[in-house]
Amino acid sequence: MYLLYSLLLTLGLVILLPRFAVDAVRAGKYVTGLRERLGRVPLQHDRERPLLWLHCVSVGETEAAKPLVKALSEQFPLHRLAVSTTTVTGQQVAKRAFKDAATIFYFPLDLNWIVRRVLRTLRPSAVLIMETELWPNLLRECHRRSIPVALLNGRISQNSFRRYRWIRRFMRSVLSNLSIAIMQSQADAERIRELGMPTDRLLTHGNIKFDGVELSETDAALAESFRDRFALSSDQNIIVAASTHDPEETIAIEAFRGLMDSKNAVRLIIAPRHPERFAEIAKQLDASGLKWSRRSAPESDADRFANIILLDSIGELRAVYALADVAFVGGSIAQRGGHNVLEPASQGVCTVTGPHMNNFTAITNALLVEDAMVQLPEVPIREAARAMSSTLRDLLESRDRRQQIGARARAVCDRNRGATEKTVQTISHLLQDSDSAEQPVPLPVLQATATK
Repeated sequence: MYLLYSLLLTLGLVILLPRFAVDAVRAGKYVTGLRERLGRVPLQHDRERPLLWLHCVSVGETEAAKPLVKALSEQFPLHRLAVSTTTVTGQQVAKRAFKDAATIFYFPLDLNWIVRRVLRTLRPSAVLIMETELWPNLLRECHRRSIPVALLNGRISQNSFRRYRWIRRFMRSVLSNLSIAIMQSQADAERIRELGMPTDRLLTHGNIKFDGVELSETDAALAESFRDRFALSSDQNIIVAASTHDPEETIAIEAFRGLMDSKNAVRLIIAPRHPERFAEIAKQLDASGLKWSRRSAPESDADRFANIILLDSIGELRAVYALADVAFVGGSIAQRGGHNVLEPASQGVCTVTGPHMNNFTAITNALLVEDAMVQLPEVPIREAARAMSSTLRDLLESRDRRQQIGARARAVCDRNRGATEKTVQTISHLLQDSDSAEQPVPLPVLQATATK
């Protein structure tokens, strides 16, 4: 099966090569970090010190890893850290967040000869994988070298579970190479167990993302700078449409039009999920007839009068959430499974999503059961702007209601912290003796009991 997997992966790369070439020319995707993707990892590392390899896919996983990395550096001060990401945006965030890392590089293609090259270069004491990255050849090569591999903050969505079930026998072999799987929720743990993960190597510690959502001093300063530049004032209602996908920007703009007759001035900040779409959204805004400005442009007087602000930057969304009266988190109308709602929720911002949040089911349910989030109804796309506008209007016209929703959201986030500490304790056991990982403990992950 591993040979077939490698052949199919190679074939897929060949077939998709023209698409990769087009994306490389248009947006610089894939070609960036190509040497690293082929296993040429730059490393300035004292070989006398042990090294941990932490893999994050993109921005969300990298942001979530911040408290984990801080805790690891305190627990294991002699260890160095190597961080890999798959995406360009993940690289940018990692390089800002983990300046003391021995190396930050692009995740290699999961082919045997490439993986071996990376492992020879890094010689990691352990490989730590955030959330859902199960690369068969990497796990197998680590197992052959007795390098412990831990899946951290693991999640298996219902859709992924259905796909994995078609290759359950192969997945059982892949999962046997994991030293430990620390899952976000009992549902995630049950799915990976059904796929073949041994129960004696399976734990549930909760969601690390609850620990990584505090607003830093840098974020607070950035929020104030943003407020000053764009003249955002307390008599204006600020809506943030974050991590949006096509057609959510169009929906948000049309919904915003329906709010412009509000008693208080309303302003919209749009933060598309993927940087390669910034230019596309700029063209939409040009065609909208509305006044708009973009974050990346030189500061001008027009910034102060813009109806819509395009947040075409990386790593600033958390700070911008601090300015919001209401935040819509995208990928949830466009059926991408949704994105992380904890950053606005933890700041007490009234958060709205679309109906499709299957990538964050446990978090969504924890907030909804407490009336700590608003979820739009499932309607045809042509009616989505009207539904969003109606919901936003109700929230903006009822300050007490949206503040109460935000307060309940903050309380849910506060109650569910602590996964990072438990995870670091497990990693400590893993490093001491990879054959004696602690037994699974049934832990309630999302404690969403009603407040009274």
